[in-house]
Amino acid sequence: MKKRLVSLVLSLAMVASLFAGCGGSNNADANADANANNDAVVSTEDAATPAPAPATKITVAAFEGGYGADLWREVTAAYTEVTGVEVDLIIDKELENVIGPSMQGGEFPDVIHLATGRAAGLTEQFIKDNLITDITDVLSMTVPGESAKVSDKIAGGFTETALTNPYGDGKTYLAPMFYSPCGLFYNAGLLEEKGWAVPTTWDEMWALGELAKAEGIALFTYPTAGYFDAFLYALMYSVGGADFFNAATNYEEGVWDTAEGQKVFEILGKLASYTHTSTPAQANGEDFTKNQQLVLDNKAIFMPNGTWIVGEMAEAPRAEGFKWGMTALPAVEEGGDGYSFTWFEQAWIPAGAVNQDAAKQFVAFLYSDKACEIFAKYNAIQPVLGIADKLEGDNVMFYSIYDNGAKAAMGGFAPYASVAGLGTIQEVFFDPINSLVEGTMTVDQWIENIKAATDLMRENIVK
Repeated sequence: MKKRLVSLVLSLAMVASLFAGCGGSNNADANADANANNDAVVSTEDAATPAPAPATKITVAAFEGGYGADLWREVTAAYTEVTGVEVDLIIDKELENVIGPSMQGGEFPDVIHLATGRAAGLTEQFIKDNLITDITDVLSMTVPGESAKVSDKIAGGFTETALTNPYGDGKTYLAPMFYSPCGLFYNAGLLEEKGWAVPTTWDEMWALGELAKAEGIALFTYPTAGYFDAFLYALMYSVGGADFFNAATNYEEGVWDTAEGQKVFEILGKLASYTHTSTPAQANGEDFTKNQQLVLDNKAIFMPNGTWIVGEMAEAPRAEGFKWGMTALPAVEEGGDGYSFTWFEQAWIPAGAVNQDAAKQFVAFLYSDKACEIFAKYNAIQPVLGIADKLEGDNVMFYSIYDNGAKAAMGGFAPYASVAGLGTIQEVFFDPINSLVEGTMTVDQWIENIKAATDLMRENIVK
């Protein structure tokens, strides 16, 4: 379907370009004839085609994640109230399946809220095929209903990462949305009851694993293999800092043969041996909350997750004395740095969207005080300056993690062109954790598969 979509969009672009070229040529010939036969000066302004009327309605397609659907209904209603532009809202937990068929037919939403890292990889496909609109100019726009510019609202660093600037060309293509410090979530009440300290190094983590094993508690679980994106990124920073992270995410040759590369997989292999045995069977879109429930039931201690977990499991039963705790990934050695990956979602405008200008105005509105207030009510926190001062409850602890010694990790793997037989980032780097826990794959096999895949990725990086 995606190949047909790409072909369709490129075909439409070629046709549009052809007609634009023909129109320009005909106008030039006509003006030349007129100037040859008349002394009067022909005004190009008089001959210009009137600008299209501003859009009065746009279509917004949004992924319904752990924050629910109502936040989008309220925000789109607020946008209409401020601008008068109506919004047709499409929202679904499986958004790709809903908007895919219409996009295949050439009908695109004006704005899509759908992050990278999804199993379907739709956003990544649009990035690889250069089918996302450059929204750099949105940063200089005035927020609808306010006097501030978008660039004055967004916190530093969020528009300077590969997750928003995937081509490394200094331009922004994806708008940062709903950021969450990611880390290891746990029942702080359990550790207090047992007198166990939160590990600050991996050696301390393994020691805790032995204490927990003696009491029939697993050290670790994970919702799905997809949650290893933020985990792996933070681990790479912890092991080798930004230099190693950048080398690994740009598929530098030999990076997985370095001491840092070997250390990453040494930790993953050992962690797999401390993971609850039922985790892989439940690590899917239907049963992932069962893995999260392991932590609430004191059957496992740590799980990688984001701040949305609180709302997602709000109605779930839990052990007596349960209270949320969150920590960064441990340092490799005493005195080293622990890291928490700053994960955020993205909103973007398809190149095939009809109402480009109105779509950009909507994206700008997403950083308004009104929109941020609505989002925060549902625990969806926008990456805007001063937002932490307005938070309450568990969010105060979560969003202050960087004030308590953790360093922030940000970024992701470089996009690469589709190649026959080459898997996605998800398939190459994250999914194999299930096989590692089950014992059907070894660490060495995983590394060899990554080396083979990254050779192709490196050759096909999208510039």
